[in-house]
Amino acid sequence: MEKKIVSKDDFLYPRSRYYGRVKPENLVFNANLQEFAQRVSYVCNLETGGKVTPEDAYKQIKLLWKQLKQSKKQLKIGEQSSENNSSEEG
Repeated sequence: MEKKIVSKDDFLYPRSRYYGRVKPENLVFNANLQEFAQRVSYVCNLETGGKVTPEDAYKQIKLLWKQLKQSKKQLKIGEQSSENNSSEEG
């Protein structure tokens, strides 16, 4: 059986395939969301391992959350009217 060689970046920063509605802004937000989740995981692990204080971990995660919210706002995710969404889905 042939072994697949995984690059360091693929190992450290895994990405999942996007199955949602394919629009440029959705793809960008999904990438940002995955990066947010990955970074939160790192901060949690650093705090669990005693490398950062709980207060520092909280501050870092809060900053990451603000960045994700700003991304959502800039990409105008969720700003379409519900009428447009329901007519496209039906």
